[in-house]
Amino acid sequence: RILHPLQMTSSVHTGSTLTICKFLSSFLYFKYIVLSLLSAASLWGPYKDIWQTVMNAIWKRQPEAVHRLDQVLKKHKSDFISLFRNPPKNVQQHEKIQKASTEGVAIQGQQGTRLLPEQLIREAFILSDLFDIGELAAVELLLAGEHQQPHFPGLTRGLVAVLLYWDGKRCIANSLRTLIQSRQGKTWTLELSQELISMTTRFTDDLMEQGLTQKILTLVSHIDLNNEFDKLQRERGLGSEKHRKEVSDLIKECRQSLAESLFVWTCQSPLSKDDTLILISYLEKVTVEADGSLDGVNLSLLMALLYCFDVSFLEQGAEDREDLMHRLPLLAERQYIATIHTRLQESQPWKLPGLQATVRLAWALTLRGISQFSDVTALAEFTEADEAMAELAIADYVFLFLTESVVASENFYQEEFYIRKIHNLVTDFLALMPMKVKQLRNRADEDARMIHMSIQMGNDPPISLRRDLEHLMLLIAELYRKDPFNLELAHEYWCPSEPLQTSTIMGSYLGVAHQRPPQRQVVLSKFVRQMGDLLPSTIYIPYLKMLRGLASGPQCAHYCFSLLKVNGSSHAENIQGAGGSPVSWEHFFHSLMLYHEHLRKDLPSADSVQYRHLPLRGITQKEQDGLIAFLQLTTVIVNWSENARLALCEHPQWTPVVVILGLLQCSIPPILKAELLETLTAFGRSPEIAASLWQSLEYTQILQTVRSPGQRQAIGIEVELNEIESRCEEYPLTRAFCRLISTLVESSFPANLGAGLRPPGFDPYLQFLRDSVFLRFRTRAYRRAAEKWEVAEVVLEVFYKLLRDYEPQLEDFVDQYVELQGEEIIAYKPPGFNLMYHLLNESPMLELCLSLLEEGVKQLDTYAPFPGKKHLEKAVQYCLALLNLTLQKENNFMDLLRESHLSLIVTPLEQLLQGINPRTKKADHVVNIARYLYHGNSNPELAFESAKILCCISDNSNIQIKLVGDFTHDQSVSQKLMAGFVECLDNEDAEELINPDEELEPEKKRAQIHHETRIHILNLLITSLECSPPSLALYLLGFELKKPVSTTNLQDPGVLGCPRTCLHAILNILEKGTETRNGPTAVRESPHLAELCYQVIYQLCACSDTSGPTMRYLRTSQDFLFTQLQYLPFSIKEHEISTLNQMSWLMKTAAIEMRVTSLNRQRSHTQRLLHLLLDDMPVKPYLADGEGGMEDESRSVSGFLHFDTASKVRRKILNILDSIDFSQDIPEPLQLDFFDRAQIEQVIANCEHKNARGQVVCNVKYVHRVLVAEVNALQGMAAIGQRPLLMEEINTILQYVVERNKLLQCLHAKRHALESWRQLVEIILTACPQDLIQAEDRQLIIRDLLQDVHDKVILDDDAAQELMPVVAGAVFTLTAHLSQSVKTEQKQPLALPMAGQSQYVLMLDGSFTSSPASESISMGFASIGDSSLHIILKKLLDFILKTGGGFQRVRTHLYGSLLYYLQIAQRPDEPDTLEAAKKTMWEHLTAPEDVFSKLQRENMATIESYGAALMEVVCRDACDGHEIGRMLALALLDHIVSVDKQQQWLLYLSNSGYLKVLVDSLADDDLALQSLLTPQPPLLKALYTYESKMAFLTRVAKSQQGALELLRSGVIVRLAQCQVYDMRPETDHQGMYAMRDPPVFIPAPVERYRQILLPALQLCQVILTSSMAQHLQAAGQVLQFLISHSDTIQAILRCQEISVGSLQELASLTGLISKAALPGVLTELDMDVNEGTQMELQGHIGRFQRQCLGLLSRFGGSDRLRQFKLQDDNAAGDRVNKRDETELAVQQICANVMEYCESLMLQSAPSFQHTVCLFTPSLSESTNRDGPRQDTQTPVVPYWHLPGLGIIVYLLKQSTSDFFSYYDSHRQSVNKLQNVEQLPPDEIKECEQSITVCKYAHTVNKGRLQEPRLDFSSGLNRVSQHDIEQLQIEATNSFGESLQKKLLDIEGLYSKVRSRYTFIQALVRRIRGLLRISRT
Repeated sequence: RILHPLQMTSSVHTGSTLTICKFLSSFLYFKYIVLSLLSAASLWGPYKDIWQTVMNAIWKRQPEAVHRLDQVLKKHKSDFISLFRNPPKNVQQHEKIQKASTEGVAIQGQQGTRLLPEQLIREAFILSDLFDIGELAAVELLLAGEHQQPHFPGLTRGLVAVLLYWDGKRCIANSLRTLIQSRQGKTWTLELSQELISMTTRFTDDLMEQGLTQKILTLVSHIDLNNEFDKLQRERGLGSEKHRKEVSDLIKECRQSLAESLFVWTCQSPLSKDDTLILISYLEKVTVEADGSLDGVNLSLLMALLYCFDVSFLEQGAEDREDLMHRLPLLAERQYIATIHTRLQESQPWKLPGLQATVRLAWALTLRGISQFSDVTALAEFTEADEAMAELAIADYVFLFLTESVVASENFYQEEFYIRKIHNLVTDFLALMPMKVKQLRNRADEDARMIHMSIQMGNDPPISLRRDLEHLMLLIAELYRKDPFNLELAHEYWCPSEPLQTSTIMGSYLGVAHQRPPQRQVVLSKFVRQMGDLLPSTIYIPYLKMLRGLASGPQCAHYCFSLLKVNGSSHAENIQGAGGSPVSWEHFFHSLMLYHEHLRKDLPSADSVQYRHLPLRGITQKEQDGLIAFLQLTTVIVNWSENARLALCEHPQWTPVVVILGLLQCSIPPILKAELLETLTAFGRSPEIAASLWQSLEYTQILQTVRSPGQRQAIGIEVELNEIESRCEEYPLTRAFCRLISTLVESSFPANLGAGLRPPGFDPYLQFLRDSVFLRFRTRAYRRAAEKWEVAEVVLEVFYKLLRDYEPQLEDFVDQYVELQGEEIIAYKPPGFNLMYHLLNESPMLELCLSLLEEGVKQLDTYAPFPGKKHLEKAVQYCLALLNLTLQKENNFMDLLRESHLSLIVTPLEQLLQGINPRTKKADHVVNIARYLYHGNSNPELAFESAKILCCISDNSNIQIKLVGDFTHDQSVSQKLMAGFVECLDNEDAEELINPDEELEPEKKRAQIHHETRIHILNLLITSLECSPPSLALYLLGFELKKPVSTTNLQDPGVLGCPRTCLHAILNILEKGTETRNGPTAVRESPHLAELCYQVIYQLCACSDTSGPTMRYLRTSQDFLFTQLQYLPFSIKEHEISTLNQMSWLMKTAAIEMRVTSLNRQRSHTQRLLHLLLDDMPVKPYLADGEGGMEDESRSVSGFLHFDTASKVRRKILNILDSIDFSQDIPEPLQLDFFDRAQIEQVIANCEHKNARGQVVCNVKYVHRVLVAEVNALQGMAAIGQRPLLMEEINTILQYVVERNKLLQCLHAKRHALESWRQLVEIILTACPQDLIQAEDRQLIIRDLLQDVHDKVILDDDAAQELMPVVAGAVFTLTAHLSQSVKTEQKQPLALPMAGQSQYVLMLDGSFTSSPASESISMGFASIGDSSLHIILKKLLDFILKTGGGFQRVRTHLYGSLLYYLQIAQRPDEPDTLEAAKKTMWEHLTAPEDVFSKLQRENMATIESYGAALMEVVCRDACDGHEIGRMLALALLDHIVSVDKQQQWLLYLSNSGYLKVLVDSLADDDLALQSLLTPQPPLLKALYTYESKMAFLTRVAKSQQGALELLRSGVIVRLAQCQVYDMRPETDHQGMYAMRDPPVFIPAPVERYRQILLPALQLCQVILTSSMAQHLQAAGQVLQFLISHSDTIQAILRCQEISVGSLQELASLTGLISKAALPGVLTELDMDVNEGTQMELQGHIGRFQRQCLGLLSRFGGSDRLRQFKLQDDNAAGDRVNKRDETELAVQQICANVMEYCESLMLQSAPSFQHTVCLFTPSLSESTNRDGPRQDTQTPVVPYWHLPGLGIIVYLLKQSTSDFFSYYDSHRQSVNKLQNVEQLPPDEIKECEQSITVCKYAHTVNKGRLQEPRLDFSSGLNRVSQHDIEQLQIEATNSFGESLQKKLLDIEGLYSKVRSRYTFIQALVRRIRGLLRISRT
């Protein structure tokens, strides 16, 4: 695009210089900013660099760039002096290059020589001839072109080289212009630093002395676009249309910038005499363009000359005026004026006389200006000549030339200082030469009289009349008609009759509020007023046009309105008498009324003939022109001033709207009708007027909406369009009508338009616009080609507004009936509904829109200007916008349509867009839409709409697949589309505006649109990446579509033919600025964009398909993550939300990277990132090679070099946490006067929805709509009066909603950032190889993290509650890792338990590296120190208390953390070896306190210091709330109770009733548990909470006090009442073996039942064991429990099937029975029992006894059982320790039964009345089992038979032999354990198991060996003598020497460390005695 000349906004300083703040956006629409060594072509690279530096220093105001600029200017001064000169051709170079294909050539910036291909050499010679440059320079250009090629898809390197050549020139020209612009001078300052200004001023002064003016003018005249193009054309140096356009733009920009360099120079300081003369001689030869205007270059040079003559800046009476006058050559050098004056007086005409006249006029005014100065009398001879000079100028039609050639030039309004200059020229003329003006007026009056006379005489008017005044007026009209910079210069022409606050008005003489207006303003306003007095008819129209120009602007319009009002007032002292001035409202509206009166009647009536103006034939051409001029003036005034609008409308005599509508019905020319409609349009801008205007329109039937039955022909605008306008091929009326409707639709929209005469609604208008105007616009003929697109634009604008303001409502989908003349008819639907319906069907309207889009893109692809281009672009923009709106509203529309009963069929638009294009026969609609992205630079709005549509469509993955096909179907289109997307992302102009509320200047607006387009493209990529491949994103990001995505190999652009893709563009955005200290610029300048870029990259890394290729590319080619993470944390307060999200995505990506590199064993990569995040020593930035080898040395070295004695820096990971601010400002609650607050909150809640990111936000538009509807519904006068207040309150509410949304988004972002941070920390601690962080560092890092996290929550009182869960989660992970880390550290010394001192060394070592903070070198906690642990505990407890009542989830995490923390103080489990057990009880008691007990004691003290508050919270959580919370709270209580020596917690639990509550809640659990025993259970939650509860109660029961409290609270009684224990499921035997398939998560019903029963049995057992004092009471309760569930218990004792589970059940149960089912307990039962019950209870006990004894014979080790066990083992081969478990359970059962027997014996011993016989006195069983046996052996004795004593002997032998085998394996395991370092893992597993088994075996044996022989007495009185003798004989045989010896050995080996030492010895002795006795 052509350069936008400088835009400067004036800001006023009190000093003399008009200060200009200005910011010029970079015009680089070439994106080759990538300056690498390779691309440093001497004709491009360095120039690019100069321009970049100039930009940074002057426009971007970067302080560091100033020094760089100084260097660059010194280095390249020669380039500026020899402007645009190329290195000359050179014979040696020619030969060198000739041989370069064989010998190579040295290229600047590269080492060594390089061989060049033949082809390149040929191209280089062509290029060298073409631009006349040195051969080497040509080669460098080509190589640079090759390097830059990926940025220019579709161009060869030669074509790129052409662009680079001219771009280099452009950069030099732009740099020159900018440097000159920054000079110190008289017109503006850029507010740069003094240093910079003096540097550029010095530099440019040097250039000027070297003859800069001459060089610039020579270049401007030599560089000619057509010649350059011819040369390029001959050498085929021009490519596609786009390339041609780019080259021509560059060449034009070079010339323009050079010319502007002179212009900005003269603005700041005038040229010398010689330079001025050179400039004048250049201008002599200038010609105009074809349309009569000056081109941009010549306009700049003319302005330069005019500024040379400028003396107006001296008038301002500044302090430094004297100084300025001396520096001005005009005044300082007498010669200057003389020479210039003579030169301008020459009679030699220039090529453009008008140009000469302009310069002469300017000179005359300069002379007049100089003559005003008191102290320049010396120049009088020249200043006298000013009149003559002005006369010469006027004679050459100066005003006409200024109007047609200067103001009409297309560049004129693009530069503020051009406008100011011409404004000064005109106002100077009017103010300084009043006599000349008077002369012009007199001449005009004279001419008017002559014309009048010649008309009277009937002659032709004389030809030779001059029209200078007319031209002056037209110049003023044109000059002020547009005001793009809002300068309001026209304000100087109005002298306020009433005082106005001038300070609000820019441009009223520098905006200083003077007491009386300055002289100049008085003169100008007098001119405006006097010209209107006694106006001759010839200048009536020019005067109106001048007023129209001067009325543009809000203030000016108001003044003009007043002037017209005053003119017409009857008491105005006008010579024209009562009629008032012809330039007044009075006159104008009176005339309009008369016209109306006259035209309404078909025949003239008598009174109208009297009116002298009107002949009978309607309106003459002249009158029509006058009317049009006045209408246009009215339109301008009414447009700008709302007061004027209302005042005119409400005026009782004038009634403009009525008159205009009346005239529209008369037969007048369409052109006049069009103007009348335009005026109505201006009135329609006020909603108050618009509402009545609609009704009037309907009433006057301008568009016929009602057909009366008798009417023959149609009337109204439709007829005009079809019959009159089509015939004339001009459509002013139609366009004006569309504009009127467009304005009215926006101002106010009546629902019941036309009610009473027709079905109410807008439909007839819409139908006309759609069917007559839009659908036919292409087929009509147009005299002026551009008008075709103007029609399309205005009609589409109406559609766009209608659809934009339409929201589908439910009532639109129901037919509404209205009554019309007695019959019911269906009312019209709203227009938006109709448009939606047409756009959601293959209607002609949609087809035309799509075809327009196709035509538009075709036209744009030609890059050629054509008539109506602007309008075509606008029409296309509306088409795209319509599609966009349809896409946004279609879901809602279709949902409502489905719910309704309308028989309409619609298709989603995205499917219609997939349809076939009837012209191309391809489905290319979407491709056409996407092609607009390719024009993103020239048409940002179209690219924006296009990106938005694509983003909408891309949600659907089916459509994605089709789109990928369409996009890639044609190679060239595909390349273009990719280039379009990339170009939009690469756009340099894009700029993110943070609060785009204020009205933006066009540059900024474009920048914002470019930015939004990028946002849409990124959103498209993000949504598209979520679809399954192939998706658009994969295509745009450069992944494989034909092969699997994961096989892609991503490359840098240009490598292996890889194009530049969106991925490269995204990385480029994030890369910018990473080479500076400040980090990525995008993060600061366009935060939202950066956030989405990081998100795309994260998604690519997170998706399994794309992860591999992406991460490889980022790691190898880009070193992306390391570079980016260096700059974390980003903290930019203004964009907190975006910044947090950027960091989140980046941290998540880093976490993935660390996980992946750890898995792939890429240690150096992981290590670099870890160092970066965790180091607390300051380090030099690492080298980019990422080799970890050298780092450690280099770090320690750098430590020495910087000799900062270990100054620590904060770890980056902590810095990141610091940057997340936990406190959150909550918006103030609403203070409302009118609305009800609760209802407003309700409305806000109803309007909430989830946005694209999944955050719940409130839709501000919906809220606005609801509230406005509410206000509109109010009736009555009061409501109308209150309306402004109501609207203000609505504004307050919306402001509040916006704040509230921001709050929600901010919290979401903080949460997101925290979660990502937590993820990163967790990955560092869990996934990275442990050895990369040393153990002590690890603990210190965790300590720091924990303390920081806690502080953020606890210290900050406003910490947002939404963040708590994430923090708690992080705390949980960290504590878990801390606990694990401390434990691993404690285990290390244990590895060598033999060497006593090694342990000490390790500890010393540990304390050496630990932080100075750790107080004591206590073993185990050396690295972290006890004090740190205590701080962590305190903070954890504070956090728990801070969460108070709510936040159950949060506390769940915290309880988990606390449990992990408390584990640290648990002594590590040492394996229970016999050696370890040798310590005596005394040794244990007197041992010094070890670290663990110390820490435990201190922990307990800390916990108790929190008192009841903490107890309350934990106990409450244990009793109710979420299941997991309950379980963890119980676990925590369990732990605390176990270490609480003072039993404070136990007391609190029982005293405050929590224990009772827990016990009572078992009744509720009972119901829940019963439901669990069904085959398909619901959730297992209930089971888990029950298990936790029972575990806790069991823990309580372990202390005597606890057991007591539990008995008090009746826990066993509760268990007895529970029915779930009676619901034992039957097992299915074949099911047992069917369980071979791997176990499922949900256990079988039997298993579940066991999980319920065993805890209950265990609890009873523990209570029995702990309750010393109340033992019998406890036993009684347990007995009750057994009896109340006796059925179940007997079923278990029967033990039908044998599995590990059932044996464990039995083991627990027999343990209980052995303690509780004793006769003695019955006596203790506190029930008053009668005989019957007593008998029943004894019966139960007896049954239990028999069953237990039966068990003994079953499990006494029979072979059948062993067979069975083997079988069972094979079945579940996957569990190694199954056999051991079974073995153990069986032994336990036997031990329990024996203990039961012993108890029974003991109880019945004292009194023999109920002695029990337990065994038959026979040892046969045992012998028979030992001896050889046949297979046909008798089965096991049924369990109701009494077993013989033989079983016992057998058991004794069995256990002795078992003992020895276990003892051996135990010894081996202990050995292995001591050398555990060297063991393979499977053996370690075995060790663990065998140790366990040994432990249990010992206990069982111990039990056995105490009992055997006490049982003899049992049988005495029931057994015959014979039996006894038999027994003795057998006993002697069985109880032989070998057995006795074994027993004694066992005692030696094992029982020594137990309390019953020598017990076996005594027993053996006694048994031996017994046997001996009997033998004798």
